[in-house]
Amino acid sequence: MAQLSRLISILTLLRAKRLLTATELAEKYEVSVRTIYRDIRKLEEAGIPVVTIDGKGYSLMEGYQIAPVQFTEKEANALITAQHLVKQTKDTSFMRDFGEALTKIKSVFRTSVLEKSERLERQIHVFDPNYFENISSNALSEIQLAITNLNYVEINYQKANDPIISYRKIEPYAFYSTNHKWILIAWCYLRNEYRAFRIDRIQQFKILPDTFDDRKFNLQSYFQNCIAEHKK
Repeated sequence: MAQLSRLISILTLLRAKRLLTATELAEKYEVSVRTIYRDIRKLEEAGIPVVTIDGKGYSLMEGYQIAPVQFTEKEANALITAQHLVKQTKDTSFMRDFGEALTKIKSVFRTSVLEKSERLERQIHVFDPNYFENISSNALSEIQLAITNLNYVEINYQKANDPIISYRKIEPYAFYSTNHKWILIAWCYLRNEYRAFRIDRIQQFKILPDTFDDRKFNLQSYFQNCIAEHKK
């Protein structure tokens, strides 16, 4: 990571957490403790009020703000609760990106709100029922980009209780969550129709640079059609 990017990230973390040690920062960014010392001096030279607490670590001076946006305590609590729910998605890419986003959001919490949100975070637990399958995925964030940018996706997909892995070229359109699993709705060229794919059953995927023409897929209409077919 370049020094400028690391400095911005350190500043964000200092706003999101009230106290950080040089060792913690060095491990996070995979640099030496000496490098972190230099980074802290750079922040101080830039006018950032970093407070050094002997034997404990670094913090920011009370009242220092890096952005004008403020969150109410209820809004902060909603975000903390959402973080616990996101952990149940079983998709590591989505959990990682949400965690990074929440860290940046926390950086603008008032100190009083941050302290209360940290207290709430320790008091929440979302039970994950025991499923016969406990499969995680790591594709959701990339597929979300493919949906918004209309990129073709190539996948190797394995159905439940089927040893055969099939190649599919798809147009991704929408997704939903059920039983802590993400389901992707896409136009499948192999079947020449819309199909549902469990993201955790995608063995490999590749986002192609080529884009497709939007078929104007409507998720609500899709669900209504599924219900109608089920009633027949």
